[in-house]
Amino acid sequence: MSRYKAPLALRPDPDVRLPEVAMVLAAGLGKRMRPLTATRPKPLVEVAGQTLLDHCLDRLRAAGVCKAVVNVHYLADALEAHLRNRVQGIEIAISDERDLLLETGGGLARALPLIDADPFLVVNSDNIWIDGPVDTLRLLAAHWDDARMDALLLLVPLARAHCHAGQGDFHMDPMGRLRRRKAGTVAPFVYTGVMMVAKRLFDGDIPEGPFSLNLLWDRAIAAGRCFGAVHQGLWFDVGAPANIHKTEAILSGA
Repeated sequence: MSRYKAPLALRPDPDVRLPEVAMVLAAGLGKRMRPLTATRPKPLVEVAGQTLLDHCLDRLRAAGVCKAVVNVHYLADALEAHLRNRVQGIEIAISDERDLLLETGGGLARALPLIDADPFLVVNSDNIWIDGPVDTLRLLAAHWDDARMDALLLLVPLARAHCHAGQGDFHMDPMGRLRRRKAGTVAPFVYTGVMMVAKRLFDGDIPEGPFSLNLLWDRAIAAGRCFGAVHQGLWFDVGAPANIHKTEAILSGA
């Protein structure tokens, strides 16, 4: 299959301060993507002729991000070799989790010394987004208010969350503040795996070792400092082998 070419996106405001550094979460075991991940890490699974990791890095570079910090654990040598041989136009720094998988929060906490920007972007490597009428990452940056926010999550309406089988993650008030979906209910917005955060999100009592970003989100929500911005383009939850074919079918008609 030929490599998908994303349409050109408009740039909303050239004066928007876009973070120059992004953390790319790429250390997971990829259990939902088995058997494809038996011999390769999930970020190196291909969709529409390109690895998931390359989809992510291409969008970061196109938006103007200068540096990506990539964490590695499962089949880390393969990921590092791919990054050495393929990536151009963006600096790569490796946050090594070979000794212990630290989950999303722990992985970010370990990588903080490598992230020389505040605020900075965080991107999961197993989701694909396509810009809508404006560049997605600059749209996110345009919503950032440092005085009010510790975390700004890119959300997509549940009805437009392609290949996603969940019931939504968040409700959002008219000011953009988020609250969690309650058990047994449906929420209108799904987290896309893309966010912008301030380093102060990690202030205070942070666990040693593995922990989930959910801990930090819950703290920010309780303080009224966790916000959302709505993605205007396409988004795909490419978490299982069957979703690859669904995603490629939609992209081929985009």
